Amino acid sequence: MARANLRQAIHDQVSRSVEAGARLLLGGQLLDRPTCYPATILDGVGPGMAAYSEELFGPAASILHARDETHAIELANDTSFGLGASVWTRDITRGEHVARQIRAGAVFVNALVRSDVRLPFGGTKTSGYGRELAEYGMREFMNIKTVYIDA
Repeated sequence: MARANLRQAIHDQVSRSVEAGARLLLGGQLLDRPTCYPATILDGVGPGMAAYSEELFGPAASILHARDETHAIELANDTSFGLGASVWTRDITRGEHVARQIRAGAVFVNALVRSDVRLPFGGTKTSGYGRELAEYGMREFMNIKTVYIDA
């Protein structure tokens, strides 16, 4: 972790989630070093838990259980954040169909979320403003000006 207060913040989110009913499968304990936090996995995460509704800036993963594909899409979209998402499947056509329904700035099928200078990158909702990288990102740093002369 970059700073001790960030480690404390992720630990507080994990602790509040466990208190609200999430199951700690791995990690979740404060280590002796003030900027270290163990890889942590929470299972059974749901509405009302910090790990469900807050961004976890640290080595913590939340497992949410979906009844079916429609419910999985609802869970993915039930957030005020929307930087990136991944869909994992053996059926690429189905993966693309699901990806198009997820409200995020970038959705990857069978790949981890990452940036690539050839592609615009940025979030939706409260996950940032505008785009960076590629042509769209370049335009974010430009002021477009019109000069009209009627001769």
